[in-house]
Order: sequence, then structure tokens, then C-alpha cells
Amino acid sequence: MILSRRSLLAATAALTAPHIARAQANAPIRIGEINSYSAAPGFTVPYRNGWTLAVEQFNAAGGVLGRKLEVISRDDAGKPQDAIRLAGELIGDQKVDLLSGSYLSNVGLALSDFAKQNKKLFVGGEPLTDALVWSAGHRYCYRLRASTYMQAAMLIDDAVAMKAKRWVTVSPNYEYGQSLVKWFKILLAARQPDVQFVADQLPALGKIDAGATVAALEQAKPDAIFNGTFGPDLTNFVRQGNTRGLFEGRKVVSVLTGEPEYLEPLGDEAPEGWVVTGYPVDSVTDPANTKFIADYKARFNEAPRLGSVVGYSMIAGIVAGIAKTGSVETEKMADGFGGAGFATPFGHVDWRALDHQSTFGAFVGKTALKGGKGTMVDWRYIDGAKALPSDDEVRKLRPA
Repeated sequence: MILSRRSLLAATAALTAPHIARAQANAPIRIGEINSYSAAPGFTVPYRNGWTLAVEQFNAAGGVLGRKLEVISRDDAGKPQDAIRLAGELIGDQKVDLLSGSYLSNVGLALSDFAKQNKKLFVGGEPLTDALVWSAGHRYCYRLRASTYMQAAMLIDDAVAMKAKRWVTVSPNYEYGQSLVKWFKILLAARQPDVQFVADQLPALGKIDAGATVAALEQAKPDAIFNGTFGPDLTNFVRQGNTRGLFEGRKVVSVLTGEPEYLEPLGDEAPEGWVVTGYPVDSVTDPANTKFIADYKARFNEAPRLGSVVGYSMIAGIVAGIAKTGSVETEKMADGFGGAGFATPFGHVDWRALDHQSTFGAFVGKTALKGGKGTMVDWRYIDGAKALPSDDEVRKLRPA
């Protein structure tokens, strides 16, 4: 019997197809992770530790859909153009099933647009701009952390209670800072119509002239200050503000300042009495947090930071979305993540189908000095679901 070339190829394909299918079914689920490791190590290194711990724990428990997880990580150096290039390499060369990560809001928006153009799922862990899921939102992008709107909304009750009339703001001059100040002004004015914003300072990220910034804010004679600086900019701002007496007799509301990444470097210069969002890692007592802290310390020999929780929760959210979807096919994940719920060190979180925002919340409290270092006191946890506008308002903010 003589087989034709066509018959031979068909027979070979029939024999090898089941083996290829089984190999694909057993292959790891590949997550392409991009972040600003060299540009912002204070947050992103704990973040990497967090997702490393999560991957190890989920894989030890059998992975998801019977497959292990594999994270292929790249450093974007805080540059949108580098992030886009790396995303292309991860999809084209590494054949990742989805993209995740990013730290800065402008980088997150660039990756989101790349995902939209290339129809590849992107799960943003840290970028805070509300545009990511609202004005620039689309079906291929989900975001974990509480947004600029949500962070501002969590602080409004405390800001209103201060009964301060003249406010000044200071925040970095890029997408995150601009969005944060916009929402704080809108939300506070809605609750306190007589409020006045008498000065705004928008220094370049990482290049704050803290002396000049403090002098400009002092000249406006405010009753209260809204701060969005973080990292080295925050350290310089606090040091100059302390030296020049800017904070004396004035209320301060500050986003992110209570996160250990940004509070610990202040040492004994940490301000007292600021109302902040953050993570009181040294005083939480709920079981989910304490277990996570113990596991993290056992693995890395240090206490976790907020970035650690974000990295861990990002993997938990991806696993939950894939498990609910039952597939890593992009179009199925784009719709299937919506409505998935997952456990985090901060408690239960859901992916919202409406706008692809998660309900990951934040702690709100006051800064204090204990043992020569800053900490959070009088804190409470605010569920992210309670810091969002109505569904009708979200529909107006998000394109169809």
C-alpha cells in the first residue's frame, strides 16, 4: 500500500494533535509582568515579593485549571515607551497569556492602550488614575488598586470634619497627581460649598524643589493642605515643611503617606496628626492580614509593605478570573473576569463587571510617632465598593 503525501500529512497530524493538545493543557499559564523596578524599588521590590509568594502558594495548591502559574517579569524603568516595547516582546517572543503590573499611572495607561490595540488582557496592579477604567477604559483592561477617585473619596469625611475653608494642594505633575487633585476638589466642594482652593503646586515627579514649593504654599495662608506627593518627593516636602513651619496649626490630608514604603523613610521626621491612606502593618489583627504577614516574614525575613499586598492580591485576582472563566483565551477572560471574587490580605475583593475596577480598599487613619518612627493610629478599613460613585455615574464616565 502506497500512501500519498497528503494522506501521510493528514495521518501525522491526527497522531500528533492529541499530544499537542495535552502539552498545551499541561503547560504553565504565563503571566507577562511589567513594572518600574529600577525607578521605584521602594514599592516595586516588596510588590515583586508579594506576587512571588502568591505564585508559590497557588502552585503548591495545584495552580489553576490544573496548570501551574509562571510569571515572566520585565523592568520598564518608569518609561511608557519601554513598557510598550516589553509588552510586545512578552506577547510575541514569550507567548504570555496575559499582561499585568505597572506602577505609574502614565505607564499603566500606555499598557492599557497597547492591550486594547493588540486585544490582549492587561491587569493593572498599581496605577491609580481613574482614567484606566473610566474615560480610557475598555474590555481588555482591569485594575486592582483603589483609584484616585476612590482614594480621595475615602478621605472626604475627615476633610469635611476639619471645617477648613482655605485649602492648598500639592501633588506630582502627571496623570496620577492631576487626577487626584481634581477629584478631591470636586468631592470636597460638593460637601462643603464654601471651600476655597487658594493655591496648587504641581512639581515634576521626582524633581520637587521642596523649599520653593513649601514657600509658595505658605504664602497662600491656607487653613489646610491636601498632599499627593510620595516617595523621595514626600520625604523632601515633609523635611522642608517641618523646617519652615508649614504644618504648624494646619490640618493635612495626605494620600498614600500611611503606606510603610513612604512613611518609614521619614524616620523621626514623620508628621503627626495627618489624615492619611495607608497600611498599618504593625497593628492589624484580623486573621487574613496576620496570616499573610506571618507567611511573608517566613519567606522574606521582613515585614510586608503595601506593595507586598498589591502584588499578592494581583495574582489572587488573576487566578480567580481564570478559574471563573475556565480559560486563558483572551476574549473569554475579557468578559469572564467580571464578577469574579477573590481573597486578599485585606479581605474579600470582587472584579466589577461594570467598569473592571476591583473593590480593593484602603486603610484611613492618622500619622503618629512611636519609637522614633512613623505609624498609623486610629485607623479603619474602607471597602473599595463603598468609595465608588453610583453605577449611573460610572456609565457616564466610561465609554460604551
